[in-house]
Amino acid sequence: MKVLVLGSGVVGTAVAWYLARAGHEVEVVDRQSGPALETSFANAGEVSPGYSAPWAGPGVPLKAVKWMLMHHSPLVIWPLLDPAMWRWGWQMLMNCNARAYALNKSRMVPIAEYSRDCLKALRAETGIAYDERALGTLQLFRTQGQLDGIGGDVEVLRQYGVPFEVLDREGFCRAEPALRHVQHKFVGALRLPGDETGDCFQFTNALAALARGLGVHFRFDTTIDALQVGGGAITGVFTSAGLLRADKVVLALGSHSPRLLEPVGLRIPVYPVKGYSITVPIADAAHAPESTIMDETHKVAVTRLGNRIRVGGTAELAGYSLALRQARRATLEHVVSDLFPRGGDVSRASFWCGLRPMTPDGTPIIGATPVKDLLLATGHGTLGWTMACGTGRVIADLVSGRDPEIDVTGLSMQRYG
Repeated sequence: MKVLVLGSGVVGTAVAWYLARAGHEVEVVDRQSGPALETSFANAGEVSPGYSAPWAGPGVPLKAVKWMLMHHSPLVIWPLLDPAMWRWGWQMLMNCNARAYALNKSRMVPIAEYSRDCLKALRAETGIAYDERALGTLQLFRTQGQLDGIGGDVEVLRQYGVPFEVLDREGFCRAEPALRHVQHKFVGALRLPGDETGDCFQFTNALAALARGLGVHFRFDTTIDALQVGGGAITGVFTSAGLLRADKVVLALGSHSPRLLEPVGLRIPVYPVKGYSITVPIADAAHAPESTIMDETHKVAVTRLGNRIRVGGTAELAGYSLALRQARRATLEHVVSDLFPRGGDVSRASFWCGLRPMTPDGTPIIGATPVKDLLLATGHGTLGWTMACGTGRVIADLVSGRDPEIDVTGLSMQRYG
């Protein structure tokens, strides 16, 4: 069966790999000159199934107001005359309750855990390398209130058998020795030992090379203009290279997915939430992180990637703007300097931003659509790297007519009615 995959980020490339591995003829189309040159390029580097949780939850609206008043704010909203932004925001507010949070997290954790297992199997099968480490994630709490508030998350982790540790200062210093110099700033931590880290850009390019070895054709520098639909089915894709046809089409265009779907009568609540990162060369390895540290106060992740430190975070609602705002850089520099003052040389940091494709319930959109032979793999938010391999495997199973190995109920766009 011939399958067109639209998008060569980490999700689209993983979809292409698993489809080819299942025996399909695969072509990937992307407007960029190579894989992972947009949102997958310089993300936080986390493969964190244990940290898979929706942003919408009880108490979040009040927290959001407090966040926006902070000097180093983790949340920035630029009000736009954009109905999609306000509709998405309203839907997110409707998910800010305990019942919705529990349901949404119960949908996110299984696909994230499955994806991590698929990544491990892929690594064992291919020997793929991408500055990976399997040393867990450490979520640091600066206040007792933050530490006391993890009960709901811990309960879900227990429910799904996700290993975790609640640590005091001595405990988190054992996990991350460089924190011993600043341990007085934190009251405790939640450690998720099953989480991993790695360079998403390196991984995606290495996987693309492996996919080419299986016969996948990558068509770069090609704009995707519109979907051709007839008789309730996808019949082709209009591109700058002409009309491309296939038996199935998988849309993996991240935040840009809704723009292609709306003209054919499909609406999904995916909206771009801009995230920023800096990449800092390590100055003193003994004072740098070993894996990933999440500063709960600033919602910033600090990750070791080989001889670099990747610092990623903040959430900015500004439509499709890719403007690099220096205030966001200041926040990232503040966090890494506060946690690891001697670890990296921030004066030599590179600065980047990307558009996370967020759904209001936090759950990705994976699976069939009302248009026959058109499938979606989008809406992964901050967890595209975490969920990529699992998404690819699920899509390959669906295209091949097999039942996926996990329950995918609630992952398709059907949940929005």
